[in-house]
Amino acid sequence: MNAPTLTSAAPSYLIGVDTGGTYTDAAIIEALGHKVVASAKSITTKGDLAIGVTGAITDAIAKLPQGLAAKDIALVSVSTTLATNAVVEGHGSAVGVVLIGFDAAMVERTGIAKAFPGIPIAVIDGGHDHNGDARMALDVDALGAALVDMAPKVDAFAVASAFAVRNASHELQARALIVEATGKPVTLSTELSSSLDAPRRALTATLNARLIARVSGLIDAVGRAMAQLGVNCPLMIVKGDGSLALAHSVATRPIETVLSGPAASLVGARWLSGLQSFIMSDMGGTTTDLGVLIDGRPKVNEEGAEVGGWRTMVRAIDVRTIGLGGDSEVVLGAAGKLTINPQRIVPVSLLGQRYPQVQAMLESDLADVDGGSAMHGRFVLLPFGARSGAVSESSARSGAASESGARAGAATAELPPREAEVFRLVTETPQPLRKLAPSQHAQRAIAALQKKGLIQVSGFTPSDAAHVLDLQANWSKPAAVVAAQLGCRLREMKFPTPQRTQAYAQLVWSETVRLTAKAILDTACGFTLPEDKLVQAVCNGTPRVGLAEVGLRPSVPVVAVGGPVKVYYGEVGKRLGCEVVFPPFCDVANAVGAATGVVAHAVRVEVHGDGSGVFRLHSTVGSQQFSNAALALEAATELARQSALDAVRAMGAADPQVQIQVSKSYFPNAVDDRGLMEAVVLAEGMGRP
Repeated sequence: MNAPTLTSAAPSYLIGVDTGGTYTDAAIIEALGHKVVASAKSITTKGDLAIGVTGAITDAIAKLPQGLAAKDIALVSVSTTLATNAVVEGHGSAVGVVLIGFDAAMVERTGIAKAFPGIPIAVIDGGHDHNGDARMALDVDALGAALVDMAPKVDAFAVASAFAVRNASHELQARALIVEATGKPVTLSTELSSSLDAPRRALTATLNARLIARVSGLIDAVGRAMAQLGVNCPLMIVKGDGSLALAHSVATRPIETVLSGPAASLVGARWLSGLQSFIMSDMGGTTTDLGVLIDGRPKVNEEGAEVGGWRTMVRAIDVRTIGLGGDSEVVLGAAGKLTINPQRIVPVSLLGQRYPQVQAMLESDLADVDGGSAMHGRFVLLPFGARSGAVSESSARSGAASESGARAGAATAELPPREAEVFRLVTETPQPLRKLAPSQHAQRAIAALQKKGLIQVSGFTPSDAAHVLDLQANWSKPAAVVAAQLGCRLREMKFPTPQRTQAYAQLVWSETVRLTAKAILDTACGFTLPEDKLVQAVCNGTPRVGLAEVGLRPSVPVVAVGGPVKVYYGEVGKRLGCEVVFPPFCDVANAVGAATGVVAHAVRVEVHGDGSGVFRLHSTVGSQQFSNAALALEAATELARQSALDAVRAMGAADPQVQIQVSKSYFPNAVDDRGLMEAVVLAEGMGRP
């Protein structure tokens, strides 16, 4: 996304923050000097996000050059994976859905009932036709009756109406009635998309409504951190297309932050590297996100971001995400087959650093004469930042818990008995998995609690292998070594000598490199390559098949960003024979991207001709009819331009600019705009925060 030219001569210091699965990063940017002046990392505390956010910002501010302090920060901007992870994991608030003017087939096509079994859905008479004219009046009485039934069961509402993009009056009327009756937040489908596809708009609105509490919690956490540190400036959020918006304007539209993290990484990778065309590969603790920048422009998926198997209508950067990170779980299967699982766990080396008693537990596992247990070297504890008892139902009712604790309390109140029984045993400090889950029933309960985000499990990861190989040194190497010995013993059923232990760690590291190389090739090709012998030879670093030498490499550089990349990507570059760029501050590129983005918003207005000289303008504010194509196009252009300006100003842009694109299609034999069949006016407003 090309940024408007800066005109101010005064230095401007901006903080970018990224909340990842393992670390929360902070970077302070001096915008005019185009440089990072300070950066810091803090462990992400999912139990209370404010702890990790405060830690990262505090450490970054402490590194500011002499004479600068918190009061000099002009902007704080945050990118986050919260919305993406919540959609993928199926988490979210209870939502009531109101569908206006939908028939049975349209309701089925939304997929809402299938995605969220038991979700309350009310189908209300009303809606408009393709011209934006009301098919019938909104059935206010039916809506009121539905609200009486739904309101006690839900935390938010989603509203979608047929042809609302041609006339949103029934959605607006429904929201006013819902807010008056319940006081709860309402998402309108037309606020998220200008597409005619009402069922998909309805699903997107539902996903959005489910996320409001989660992203609002992050905004609150960052706000508390800013207040505590004396940072008094606007707070912005990175959206999925890489642009920024004021936090309070995104709080009711959190679905727009889906893929916020990789979008910020792509913006940061460009800013740090200075390159205009490259493949961005961002490796974190949980995932690797890959995107493409060509001639300074990111590839954007206009069809909408696909997350967790659901195609939303949210405009987002086109990224490929795989479940591969430094904290991915290493799993040993039949015959010792090693797999890097997409599931994120806490590295044993990190746990050993935070809790020194873990070392003794690991050595006790190694001394176990029985040996060979898959539960050796694995631990269970509450999420970092959570407090024992803070998620109990009683504390949630009394208001004593933090907001995150209250949300967890609501979740635990509905746990099946077996899961509730196991959950009560989990504490802030790690306990051996074999102690908490001696039976298969308990092990299944642990897995379910982990999936729900109520607990975290620790075990051997690529990060631990890197510690054993002296490629990484930020956590506890002794803990990593013993964990590697346990994995080696389980895999080979032999005593783990130093040589065998090193070889085991090397195998984990090499498999991580192989998977990374394959993902980069898939991104370069634009499709998923088959796992055949030729591709495997390249990614394994053994580019010979029989008497043939094979090679396959990207035609543009790979810009590697994220905390772990220097551990793996040097070897990735060798195997692929491509240039790998590690820009300065590559470990906090997502935070840099959060700080250096621009505010942007696109508005679409359509004009349709019927062949008889009548032209209708369609937008969410309604329809207008013209007998002259030029007047219709002029009105559409002005409406789109002003709507885009109003939107970006509301999102926090100063002195925004608007770019207008008009595409036209004509009836056969037309010679000018009098034969116009359809025109689409797209106005993109853009400005610096």
